[in-house]
Amino acid sequence: MVLFGGILSIKTISFLVFCVFVIAGLGYLLGRITINGVSLGTAGVFIVALLFGAFLYNPLAEQLVVGGKSYVSNALKIVENLGLILFVTSVGFIAGPSFFGDLKKNFKSYILLGVIIILFGGLSCAGCIIFDNKVYGRDLEEVAAMLVGLLSGSLTSTPAFSAAKATVAQGGAIDYEAIVAVGHGIAYLFGVVGVVLFVQLVPKFAKANMDEERAKLSESAPEAPSKLSGSELQLDPFGFCAFSIVAVLGVFFGSFKFGNFSLTTTGGCLILSLIFGHFQKIGSVSIMPQEATLKVFRELGLMLFLIGAGVAGGASFVKYFEWVYFIYGIIMTLVPMIIGFIFAKFVLKLNLLNNLGSICGGMTSTPALGTLISTAGTEKVAGAYASTYPIALVAVVLVSQFLIIIFR
Repeated sequence: MVLFGGILSIKTISFLVFCVFVIAGLGYLLGRITINGVSLGTAGVFIVALLFGAFLYNPLAEQLVVGGKSYVSNALKIVENLGLILFVTSVGFIAGPSFFGDLKKNFKSYILLGVIIILFGGLSCAGCIIFDNKVYGRDLEEVAAMLVGLLSGSLTSTPAFSAAKATVAQGGAIDYEAIVAVGHGIAYLFGVVGVVLFVQLVPKFAKANMDEERAKLSESAPEAPSKLSGSELQLDPFGFCAFSIVAVLGVFFGSFKFGNFSLTTTGGCLILSLIFGHFQKIGSVSIMPQEATLKVFRELGLMLFLIGAGVAGGASFVKYFEWVYFIYGIIMTLVPMIIGFIFAKFVLKLNLLNNLGSICGGMTSTPALGTLISTAGTEKVAGAYASTYPIALVAVVLVSQFLIIIFR
């Protein structure tokens, strides 16, 4: 960006950083708008990022060029993954102290709910594949690639997205990898916004008393006493060192592959931070970051993740959008989410906040967890998310691969 005859010049990496902060500022302003007590919150950043990607992706790409080739997609991936690491590691540390007690008490419920949500997501995807093939007559393998991409976008699941691309590539249909990516981008918008609004609207429709709901949550997941006495050695004043160690180990742990499956960066960082958050110290050395540090990193990470994913998603959304695919994406978001909520409420008898936290985990929705924490007014909902998320993570990868194989 060059203005005033070259007096003002913002180029290359500086332009990317400039755009990130412009999107963040405008996104938080949008998220602050409240209608009948409902707001987008941090998801407002995602909406602005999508619009930026739709209209200004090319100018950004033109600024990030090396050797005649743009590296904008890689730059946005760096922003997205840095945000994801900051967010999920913070969530793991926050949930860690009470995580294992909560998991022990509600273990079967979390497993069942995670499986139920992904199962109905897969069934709704299969139904849409058959419907599209019968009504529009499109090639079954092509439709399967597109709609499994839609499923991963509806559940905002990067592991499912990666697994689907790898599976169509193994079948020799390399061109279908791009189709999977298009489907993911189209469904991602409602996949984020739909769950964010759901966790805000349900308590309002239920006329829930949040003080009572927080009390019920405390009963089901009692506060674990701190293992820190205050005399432990702090590696640094804010806990950056401990946080960094867990992030490094999490990325390393999440990179192990078993066939086509891996925990990915998200799963690795979440599990390691839960473990470190549970033990809190090694000998006389504290491995627990400061609470204020974790809250800042959680919000900063969510913001960066939404910007990186939103800008890239906005570009593909406009380029490949078809209304029928968008409708399929809405179905694949709403059906498993609503059925999961009803199942958790009436069969598993989970209290409202545990229910919604588990829905966020079962839908693998990072943005919705941030919104739910604000809506609930307590960090404890992260425990239900963290318990359900790994189950859903494994299930959605397997379901995505299975759908590609059976409709090949």
